Amino acid sequence: VQLQASGGGLVQAGDSLRLSCAASGRTFSRSAMGWLRQAPGKEREFVAGINRNGAWTYYADSVKGRFTISRDSAKNTVYLQMNILKPEDTAVYYCAANPRAILSSVPRSVADFDSWGQGTQVTVSS
Repeated sequence: VQLQASGGGLVQAGDSLRLSCAASGRTFSRSAMGWLRQAPGKEREFVAGINRNGAWTYYADSVKGRFTISRDSAKNTVYLQMNILKPEDTAVYYCAANPRAILSSVPRSVADFDSWGQGTQVTVSS
């Protein structure tokens, strides 16, 4: 599955953004999906994961209660709604996929994904 993230930008602390990830290929419906991010000088980290049918989600503690991941199978798209953004959320955000996931599997770490696409920059000013 090929992935293209969009929706990033420059916002102020407390603002909201919604990221989108368009997936191409026939494996989207069979893929667990998620979002990762990488800040300058830091390792790529897990943000959120969602299982194949969208019934289950999992979040990093740092974003729990502020971010929401969802998916639209009709549009082959995954979303990340980000609310109450903080300067520490500044990073390049990547959409990621695991096309070998079983139905109930929810990604919980970077290692749970097989691939990711080009990222989109999110910058939160204080």
